[in-house]
Amino acid sequence: METSMSDGLSTETKQRLEQWESLIVLGVKWSDRQQLTAVNNFINRLDYVSDNEQWHTVDYWATPLQTIVTKGGDCEDFAIAKYFTLVAMGMDEKKLRLTYAKTINTNTSHIVLTYFEQANADPLVLDNLHPRIMPAYERQDLQPVYSFNAKGIWLEKRENRTQYLARSSRLTIWRELLNKMNVEAADETRMVCLYQYYDLDNPVAKAYCPS
Repeated sequence: METSMSDGLSTETKQRLEQWESLIVLGVKWSDRQQLTAVNNFINRLDYVSDNEQWHTVDYWATPLQTIVTKGGDCEDFAIAKYFTLVAMGMDEKKLRLTYAKTINTNTSHIVLTYFEQANADPLVLDNLHPRIMPAYERQDLQPVYSFNAKGIWLEKRENRTQYLARSSRLTIWRELLNKMNVEAADETRMVCLYQYYDLDNPVAKAYCPS
């Protein structure tokens, strides 16, 4: 891996970040549907990697920056990266929710990003397992349980009805995610460098990254 002496970042990492940032800049001018399609395609090109394999823990929510730099993540990491990329493009957060669901056939947990053009409308589903954005009524393989965004948490009910439950700050793992993003913002270049060596012990990774 060829890295820069000034910031410790490889050419590959820089190119991937530049592609992501360029997507956001271009996307500001697009319609919602164009933004959804472009972001879904971009993030779905990353590799699926389980939390156990990547972070050596059962459940870890990576920041979008971590997902982009490490070139992969699991279902919630993909959904989170799509959510914040769309928000960075200027999409109204009220239209977006991270939806926790159960798969009908295997009864396993899964998280997707859902887009509501209007409140209580049938949402569109952005899923790392399916390349095509699909309306929720076509996803009979998923049973939504609850959804959330920066504004709150909703219990999913039948016929696209939802019940507001509480503020999303009640979700500890969501708060932890936002805290990590705040830390990144304070020193993004160094954090990107450390993420680049996520598979190394932290003291070793720090040796590659300028203070």
